Amino acid sequence: MAISVETFFLSPGAEGTLQAQIQQMIAQGILSGRFRKGEKLPSSRKLAQHLGVSRITVTLAYTELLANDYLESRDRSGFFVSQNAPEPPQFPPRVSRRDVIDWTRAIGRKFTGGAMPDKPKDWSEYPYPFIYGQTDPSLFDHANWRHCALRALGQKDFQSLAADHYDQDDPQLIEFIVRHTLPRRGILAEPSEVLLTMGAQNALWLTAQVLLTQRRTAAVEEPCYHALRDILTQSRCHLVSVPVDRDGVPPDELPNEVDLIFTTPSHQSPTNATMPLERRQALLQEAKKRDALIVEDDYEFEISFLRSPLPALKSLDTDGRVIYVGSFSKSIFPGLRLGYLVGPEPFIREARALRASVLRHPPGHMQRTTAYFLSLGYYDSLIRRIGQVYARRRKVMEAALDAHGLGVEGRGVFGGSSIWMRAPDDVDTEDLADALKVKGVLIEPGLPFFDTEQAPRNYYRLAYSSIPSEKIPAGIAILAETLQARTAG
Repeated sequence: MAISVETFFLSPGAEGTLQAQIQQMIAQGILSGRFRKGEKLPSSRKLAQHLGVSRITVTLAYTELLANDYLESRDRSGFFVSQNAPEPPQFPPRVSRRDVIDWTRAIGRKFTGGAMPDKPKDWSEYPYPFIYGQTDPSLFDHANWRHCALRALGQKDFQSLAADHYDQDDPQLIEFIVRHTLPRRGILAEPSEVLLTMGAQNALWLTAQVLLTQRRTAAVEEPCYHALRDILTQSRCHLVSVPVDRDGVPPDELPNEVDLIFTTPSHQSPTNATMPLERRQALLQEAKKRDALIVEDDYEFEISFLRSPLPALKSLDTDGRVIYVGSFSKSIFPGLRLGYLVGPEPFIREARALRASVLRHPPGHMQRTTAYFLSLGYYDSLIRRIGQVYARRRKVMEAALDAHGLGVEGRGVFGGSSIWMRAPDDVDTEDLADALKVKGVLIEPGLPFFDTEQAPRNYYRLAYSSIPSEKIPAGIAILAETLQARTAG
C-alpha cells in the first residue's frame, strides 16, 4: 500500500534543517506504527512539491533513512519502509497535547453504562459458540447475494446507488414489504405508512424519540431486550417493568398510567414465550382502556419452522394504536442493519423527519440489493433452508439438554433460534460463562436482560443459530459437566 503524500506536513515551529525535519517526520511515522513495513513512500518529486521544498532536500533525507535501515530502495519502484525497520513499541505513543477540558462537566448527557453484553468478536473461532444473533456462513446464500449486489451496481440502478434521497426510501424495497412481507403477518399498509430503518434497534430508538417525553410512561417486559431498556432510559421517560410469564406480558399487570407499551409477542426476548391469540386481544383492549400505544417488535417471525406463527398484533388492531417493528437483519444477516417501521402516517412522517436529521436514509445500494434479493425469490429460499437446519439443530439440542437434565425455562412455540435456560439458584451465569469460555464454549448470561438490582443471576441463553448440529452434544456435555462441578462444590 502507498502512503499518501497528504500524510506529511512540516510544523511551523519545528527546529532543525528541513532535511532533518523530513527525516524525523518519517522515522516517527515508522516508530509509531503509522507507516508499516513494505509500504511505499511518495516519490521525492511529489513530496518536495507537497512540502514546498527542493527535491534534493527530500532525496538527501531519504538517503539518510536508507543508510539507517528505516527505508529500502527498489529498482525503478522508489522507496519503501524497510523490512528491517525498527519495530514500533508495544505501548501507545505519548501525546504531547495537554487536555484541559473537564469532561465530567462538559458532557451534558451520558449514553455509556448500559447493559450491553460482551460478545467475543472471534466467536467463530470457538468450538462451541451457543451465541445469539450471528450469521452461520454455511447457511448464507453468498452467490445470489453477490449477484444482487452486482446488479444493484449497474448503470440502470446508478441513482439508487449514488443519489442523496434525503428522507425517501427505495420504492422497490418498500413495494415488496407492502405487497409481500406485511401481508404474511396479516398487515395491510400503504407505502406512506412504512419507513426503512438501520435495523430494529434504530426503529425502536426513532419510536421512543417521537412518542416519549419526560412526562410520559413506557412499560417494558421483564426481562426484555437490553438495548431497548437503554434506549428508554436515555429518553428520560418514566419506565415500568412488567414481569412476563409463559404467555408473555400479562395485560392486567400493566400500570394504569401508561403511554407506550413495548412487547415482543411472537418470540418474547429473551424467554421465547409466545403470546396466545386471546392474550393479544386482551392486550389491545387494555391498551384501549388506558389510551396507550403499543410497539410490537416482531424481530424473529420469519424463523417459524415448527408451525405457522399467529397473526401479528398489528393485524388485530382496529384503532391504529400499534406501531410495528420488523427487521431483515435477523433473517438475512445482522451486518445488513436494515429494518422497518409500520404505523399511521402522522407517526411515520415525524419518524421520517427525525431519521433525515440524523442519517437521512439507509445506504441506497444496500436497499436496492435487498430489494433484488427479496423480489427474485432468493430470500424465501434462504428462509426455508434456515428453517430446516434450525429444526434439526433444535431437535439435537433438546435431546442433549434432556439427556443431561439441564433446566429449560423457555423455548419458542413456533421456532426461533435460541432456548432460554435456568441454572440452579446458587449459580452466577456470568462466572459460568467465563469458566466455559476457557473450555471453548460460549453462552450468553441472562443478567443484562433484567432491570432490578435484585435480578436473578442464574439465567442464560443458548442459541443454535451459529453452531453445527454435530457439535451441539459435545458442547452441552461440557456445559453440564461444568455446571455439575460448580453446584457440587
